[in-house]
Amino acid sequence: MKLIPRHTVPDLDLPLTSGGRFSLSKDAGERGALLCFYRGLHCPICAVQLKELAEATPEFEKRGIIPVAISADPKDRAEAMAEKAPGARIAYDFPLTAARDDWGLYISTSKGKTSIGIDEPALFHEPGLFLVNPDLTLYYLSIQSMPFARPKFPDLLGAVDFAIEKGYPARGQYTGDLNAATAAE
Repeated sequence: MKLIPRHTVPDLDLPLTSGGRFSLSKDAGERGALLCFYRGLHCPICAVQLKELAEATPEFEKRGIIPVAISADPKDRAEAMAEKAPGARIAYDFPLTAARDDWGLYISTSKGKTSIGIDEPALFHEPGLFLVNPDLTLYYLSIQSMPFARPKFPDLLGAVDFAIEKGYPARGQYTGDLNAATAAE
């Protein structure tokens, strides 16, 4: 499934390391949710990104956006990641079939222990960042096939501020004939 801006995304309902659950359709803020799909406990870059997400969370929440970090890790590994990134809202047990088939995330195979000495799972999803409107339509997405060069949260906050101020619409929504004289939709 290819996600298209301005179109509805699949709902999510996942357990949180802090207790309870995160439901995209019920728990998004007045301006939506920021979904930060991360590779898992084995990834040192993810730990840094989730610390940065925790630091940026109050700013996103001021703008009416609820951030949540999501991985396919089981509860114990997600809780270990939560210890590395205090303040991050972390959901776990995200099915790899949903990662690939519903959200378009890339799936990788294990290469054994990482540079921080933690075994990679046999299969795991690569990073993705999504801004989803409260009506479950997609506003922004960044999907990666590698763990490197991820979007930075201060840049995303600046973009959110611009979009709010200017009423800037989601882009990339056109799926019609590319030979058409106009691409209005």
